[in-house]
Amino acid sequence: MEFHLVDGGEGDGGHATPDGTRLEDLAPEPLLTRDYETRPELVYERLRERHGPVAPVDLLGVPAWLVLGYRESLQILQDDAAWPKGLENWRARSEGRVPADWPLGPSLEVNHVLIQGGPGYRSLRGAWDMALRPFQDPRNPQAKQLRAAVTGYADELIALLAQGGRTGVADLSAQFSRPLPLMAASHLLGFPGSQGDDALMDMWRVLDAGPDAEPALERLLVTLTELAAAKTEKPGDDFPSHLLAAHPDLSVDALARELFMLLGMVSDHVGILISNTVVEVIAGESDGGVRTALSAGMIRETMNRVVMRKPPLVNFVPRFAAEDSPLGNHTIRAGDPVWVSAAAAHADPLFATRTASGADVSTRAHLSWGAGPRQCPARELASSIASAGVRRVFERFGHLELALPVDQLPWRSSPFMRGLRSLPVRYELVGPVPQMAPPSVPDVPDASHASDALDAPAVADRQSARRRSSLWRYLTGLIRSNT
Repeated sequence: MEFHLVDGGEGDGGHATPDGTRLEDLAPEPLLTRDYETRPELVYERLRERHGPVAPVDLLGVPAWLVLGYRESLQILQDDAAWPKGLENWRARSEGRVPADWPLGPSLEVNHVLIQGGPGYRSLRGAWDMALRPFQDPRNPQAKQLRAAVTGYADELIALLAQGGRTGVADLSAQFSRPLPLMAASHLLGFPGSQGDDALMDMWRVLDAGPDAEPALERLLVTLTELAAAKTEKPGDDFPSHLLAAHPDLSVDALARELFMLLGMVSDHVGILISNTVVEVIAGESDGGVRTALSAGMIRETMNRVVMRKPPLVNFVPRFAAEDSPLGNHTIRAGDPVWVSAAAAHADPLFATRTASGADVSTRAHLSWGAGPRQCPARELASSIASAGVRRVFERFGHLELALPVDQLPWRSSPFMRGLRSLPVRYELVGPVPQMAPPSVPDVPDASHASDALDAPAVADRQSARRRSSLWRYLTGLIRSNT
């Protein structure tokens, strides 16, 4: 069921920006503070009290508008003409007022489908939809192969973790939730051997916007450019090849930028979603309802409820006012950057109270994948990978409990994402300790596609290479530190 907010009259109008006042003259307060990292909901609440549904903030030295209201977020997301993407629309950037060393610059300067504005977007988005269809439609052999591969990767990770014993303590985030989508993304992109492992680790550094973000981005783009060139020369049955078939005019550099976008969405977003869903289940935050839903095979509904409270992607990439526009209690000037915060919108009292009361608010009303014509094209793909991972956790572990109280779990926040820094659990495996079996082909759900869905020697080569990769050495080191 669709959810629509009626005009609740939020704010008293006393915060309206005087005519002629510029964003940068408002002395916005820094957003990315220690308070924001530990308790972002309190920061959103404070900003909402001071400014209403739209607040001026400072993003590491650059002023921007942060959209806190659910209604205002929908207004922006659904109106691409009034609030376009594309850094060419950013007035401060065109005037040279964005520092060259701005930490968020590296990830925003890569012009891919998530960032791009202008007339070329529509054809690129259409190509994305076509290229993803084989992997998102569960009836297709590529989608069945992906599900089988994800299940196989989950079993590999659990078997590796289990080398520490049938019972024990593990960091389920570092040892399962983060590496699983990394391995799935490598499968989607057709990476040879274990090259995708290092690429995704660099993607995490970029998303975290730390001091090593820029060199990580440079390494990552080199790797992706090499992969794009290889797929241009010799296409396969993978996402880059399908995207090229749907958009033959893509250059090698342009294809590499699109692969960058897919890596970012599938890796960190999915890993956070897996961890948050596992916490929801084992912490019993829904009075047992989540466990019932899992047993009934309703993992997707569980994940939807989780992202309403804890969306992995907390702030979307910026949009820009096409012209001076009223929004909330302010006037947004043409060219001002506007960041929609899904996390803040979900906490908007006009939305959250309806959700908590069990009114006619579908869990599909969340904004975790965006909304409107630019809703994330890979949302079904990411949800499928996450649900397969969650399902395997509760099939393989007979008992899981948090090793810390839920309110003491450590969180990490970046300008875009928010997830657990670690997920310490006490576990007990079902049955005997699984051994690291020789590389083999995971089961394919539809046997009619078994012969062409997976090539056994190729899978064996990839698994053998993975166990020599930096990722596998890192995961092995975690087992030693936990035992």
